[in-house]
Amino acid sequence: MKTGSLQVGPLDAGASEASAIVGLADVAAGGEAAGGEHLLAKARTFAEPLLSGRHFDTGEDALRHADGVRQILQGIGAPPSLQASAYLVYASEYLTDPEEVVARAFGDDAVGLVMHTRKLVQVQRNARDALGDDTDGPLRAEQVERIRKMLLAFSRDLRVVLLRLASRLQTLRHYAETKQTCPRALARESMQVFAPLANRLGIWQIKWELEDLSFRFLEPDTYRSIARSLLEKRLERESHVEQLRRQLTQALSEVGIDAQVQGRPKHLYSIWKKMQGKQLPIERVFDLRALRVIVADVPACYAALSRVHEVWHALPEEFSDYIVRPKPNGYQSLHTVVRDDQGRTIEIQIRTQDMHDHAESGVAAHWAYKEAGAKGYAGVQAAGDFESRVAEARKTVLRQLLAWERDLASADEAQGGQAGAGLFDDRIYVFTPEGEIIDLPAGATPVDFAYTLHTNLGHRCRGARVDGAMVTLNTPLRSGQTVEIVSVKEGGPSLDWINPELGYLRSQRAKAKVRAWFNALAQQATIAKGRELVEKLLQREGKTAIKLDELAARLGFRSAEALFDVVGKDEYSLRNIEQSFRPAEPEPDPDQLLTQRLARQEAAGAPGEGKGVLVVGMDSLLTQLARCCKPAPPDVIGGYVTRGKGVAVHRTDCSNFRQLAGRSPERIIPVAWGRHAVADNAHYAVDVLVEGHDRGGLLRDVCDVLAQAKIPVQSIHSETARDRITVTLTLQTTDTTRLAPVLSKVLQISGVTKARRR
Repeated sequence: MKTGSLQVGPLDAGASEASAIVGLADVAAGGEAAGGEHLLAKARTFAEPLLSGRHFDTGEDALRHADGVRQILQGIGAPPSLQASAYLVYASEYLTDPEEVVARAFGDDAVGLVMHTRKLVQVQRNARDALGDDTDGPLRAEQVERIRKMLLAFSRDLRVVLLRLASRLQTLRHYAETKQTCPRALARESMQVFAPLANRLGIWQIKWELEDLSFRFLEPDTYRSIARSLLEKRLERESHVEQLRRQLTQALSEVGIDAQVQGRPKHLYSIWKKMQGKQLPIERVFDLRALRVIVADVPACYAALSRVHEVWHALPEEFSDYIVRPKPNGYQSLHTVVRDDQGRTIEIQIRTQDMHDHAESGVAAHWAYKEAGAKGYAGVQAAGDFESRVAEARKTVLRQLLAWERDLASADEAQGGQAGAGLFDDRIYVFTPEGEIIDLPAGATPVDFAYTLHTNLGHRCRGARVDGAMVTLNTPLRSGQTVEIVSVKEGGPSLDWINPELGYLRSQRAKAKVRAWFNALAQQATIAKGRELVEKLLQREGKTAIKLDELAARLGFRSAEALFDVVGKDEYSLRNIEQSFRPAEPEPDPDQLLTQRLARQEAAGAPGEGKGVLVVGMDSLLTQLARCCKPAPPDVIGGYVTRGKGVAVHRTDCSNFRQLAGRSPERIIPVAWGRHAVADNAHYAVDVLVEGHDRGGLLRDVCDVLAQAKIPVQSIHSETARDRITVTLTLQTTDTTRLAPVLSKVLQISGVTKARRR
């Protein structure tokens, strides 16, 4: 909420926090004060030790700023809880754990308002930086985009915008009182963003003062000129206005109309706009002599208007009936301009007390919160249809914010900017029946709305009412509508919902939830099929007593369902389960195995060649192909002399081989493929890795490609994680060059993202 960083005063931050908590305890120990006054005293006592001795970079004392914000909020009828938040927002910046401390002292609602406001301050500070001090042109796209983020925050909690408006007004007041130069970026933001927002919400008290102060800083010479002109004839004008006020009061009393007749304050920015818009000299601006008439009810408004026109001569072209046709922000009043006996113009506004309250405080005059209690705030009673009143107030605010949003975009576009080109067209804001605001993509349907509220509500959605009328589930929603979902107790989504041609879903999140539902159904069917196959196998093997989870763990699966899943997809052979029940073959004697390998090499008829591998410079030396990289012709290979197992042959790009070479370079010897390596009957095992999106039949499609290429598959191992699958296949081939075209075909299979040699 502040306009810049705070300067730390002499008070230590840790001591400040401790003092705040002690002070809070003192207030609590002092007994309960009356309602709102107690809350305000509690909040100020809490904030005082944290803010004392600190200043904003504007030079304003932090505690004085908080006091000023509270007084402005009080002036527009804000509830005590909101006034108290003016202290908590600033004080929270000097707490090590603001959420916990504020929640413990003031409750979760206060924490939400404080933290939300602090985040919004940073967005606005960035927006002001983008606005810049150099030019006075229209808002740029970046600025309007940040305003849009403000809108969403405002639309969810009106208290945030009231705090921000009051804070900005207090900052401008500080610059005016201290006669400091206000940064143009801050004044421009106040004029182009904050004042129009206050206008949209009908908070005239704040709107006029923001405009006048911003005008003073942006056009100082013009401001002084108009102020000087008003001052020169101030006594004469005030005397004349008082004479007119008495005359009108007597005229209304004569016909039995009880009314308050007041002189209206002069707003310099409004005077200047009328001078510019109508090319009028200051003497002819109607606002210079203005009266306001406040009566009991609407019939009295028109009776007073009739009497005014009897007393003075009316200018018909200057009459406006905002009671029959209220302004977009809800403002209501009768406006007329008359001439007195001397031919001088007088502007007169006629309204009821309720209309006047709304004109001064806007939505703040009728906004209600649940903590208002039985008496309510600002004249809003909490009895009866209290919840519906709150919901209607929320809707009114959102509609005004959306209208302001459209005005900003269209105005910037009209002045040559790009911000209006669809910037606000990609989101909509709709209501629940309770008045909660839901943010959706443009074109969203009632089904999108239901899934945003809750996944189960989306699954069970069967109908919808929009503004009380039943609509089809693929009806596009519009901002400001109230949506109510008709649901069943049990059920699931329809496949039609994920058909893009039928237009049931626009939100990617909702589409993902529907797909997840059907994927879960398919997986359940696959698991049931796999369970049935495994249980039949166990019956044949006479192993029905075995625990399924233990069987899955023995086979390397994390659970029995994971085993059933791959079996049901035909990605894991039941033969592997059968083999797990067979006794393991005894390990052969190592010496006997070495003798057998030497005998096979000698029988091959080529000294120094084992499995077609030639060890350079040596004869009759045992070789074995490394299992880690499984080399095959024409891979580039190297040899590593092992202890007792001959020479291990690796691919030179094998990570294990590189590590061995780094540790024992003296054990590395050159090797090459011999003449038997490429013989027709020489086959080599190679590992291939395939990754992709998990779907039924994926492994079958991969195996079909390998079968067409006549490449035997020795073993398959697959792992799934969420919707991803990783398959390792051990293939037999005479030459690794045959794999490249086959792997290219595997990559073309739907769902496959990678296919490579391991």
